[in-house]
Amino acid sequence: MGDVKDTSERTGDREIVTAENSKPIVPLLPYQTQAVESKARFRWSCWSRQTGKSFTMSLRRILRGLQRNRNQIFLSASERQSRELMQKARQHCQSLEVATRHCDSGFFDGTSYSRLEIGLPNGLRIIGLPANPETIRGVTGDVFLDEFAMHRDDRAIWAAVFPTLLRGDGELDVASTPKGKSNMFYHVSLNDRFERSTVILPDAIEQGLGTDANEIRQSMADEQLYRQEFLCEFLDEATAFITYEQIAACEDAALEKEPDIESLADRDGDLYIGVDIGRKHDLTVIWVLECPHVALLRGADPSRARQEAVPPHTTRAVFERRNLPFRDQYALLSRILTLENVRRCCLDAGGLGMQLAEAAVEDFGPHRVEPITFTNAIKSELAGGLRIAIEERRIRIPVDEAVRNDWHSVQRGVTSTGHLRFDASRTGAGHADRFWAAALAIHAAGAPSGDMNCLNVKPLSFACSGTW
Repeated sequence: MGDVKDTSERTGDREIVTAENSKPIVPLLPYQTQAVESKARFRWSCWSRQTGKSFTMSLRRILRGLQRNRNQIFLSASERQSRELMQKARQHCQSLEVATRHCDSGFFDGTSYSRLEIGLPNGLRIIGLPANPETIRGVTGDVFLDEFAMHRDDRAIWAAVFPTLLRGDGELDVASTPKGKSNMFYHVSLNDRFERSTVILPDAIEQGLGTDANEIRQSMADEQLYRQEFLCEFLDEATAFITYEQIAACEDAALEKEPDIESLADRDGDLYIGVDIGRKHDLTVIWVLECPHVALLRGADPSRARQEAVPPHTTRAVFERRNLPFRDQYALLSRILTLENVRRCCLDAGGLGMQLAEAAVEDFGPHRVEPITFTNAIKSELAGGLRIAIEERRIRIPVDEAVRNDWHSVQRGVTSTGHLRFDASRTGAGHADRFWAAALAIHAAGAPSGDMNCLNVKPLSFACSGTW
């Protein structure tokens, strides 16, 4: 990068180095420098994971915003990712010695989506938002769509973005790692109006990124995911049981993945649990769904209740544990099953799960805990139930990379006898454990056990009078 003689000079032409010793304030690799210095109005960046996409593009947008005196709007796939991106922006401002007035948090007008703001000189703002078409309407400035392939409602967001760019020759940066071809990020790659940049992991390493590609490839042990995440390949989704597009349609940026267990007791609806048991090689996943209370659905008018659409199943928690002793797994499950608003739990009772299932049935009763042993027929029923819920948009899930890849990893095939078979590669991230836990939770919610009543009773006691 060029030299800056004084950080107090006008921001229009300054670049990212110190004043006296010409050492970079923000050290960048060549491909990052090229992105930051680009003057393109529309830019599409398809970069490998962990090559600094968000770091580089947020720096680019801050500098372009100061040069052009424009507000900057950052849209991320989830609230958590929005907070992480804004933290990078604050660090950039500190490194560049750019004064920031404050950092406000609150809700975007008329929505339940949190936003973050950083105030810059001359009244400029950096606004961080979880991706939603409602949040960007009515805001003017340059836009950065971070991990755009992961955005739910990406077409609606795309339609909402361009009015934001109309005034003042607004700029748009789109960056992501590929997630199939059924999304706007892939379609934008075919648009010649965008300056395009692709950085795969081997190229980034060649330009100075300190990591070992072979070690990552061997440790990941999933060639398809490696090609997608690190070689930036847009893979064909024809063999996937659930596509990335279908998964994205069920994501909700406002949902939290692992809240405090105590907070689940405050939910208004009934809770349904799905548990997939693992130990050393696979994850143990406890998936918690909330549905409106059965009594509320029935209502005073039975005919009206029959006309009600099936309510969505909202994911309230996804507890993931790896290599956790069985006694600790059961302690965690018991804390959840003790909640009064838990109606039913379906538990993987095959192999490793047999002992936990027996203990749960004994402690909480067969009316509340249903052990399920996986067979091809049972797996077909469970997978089909989850697939239907996804297609009908009856399930809401948090925006999470691990969940997304896990669900997408399941493939449907046919055995030599003509029966359906569901397989997923066993990787360091699991063996479709999140998929089966969610499928078990959907199954639990689809098998109502009647109205729920919680009774506090004392132990039985006996009394008598007279002489024995």
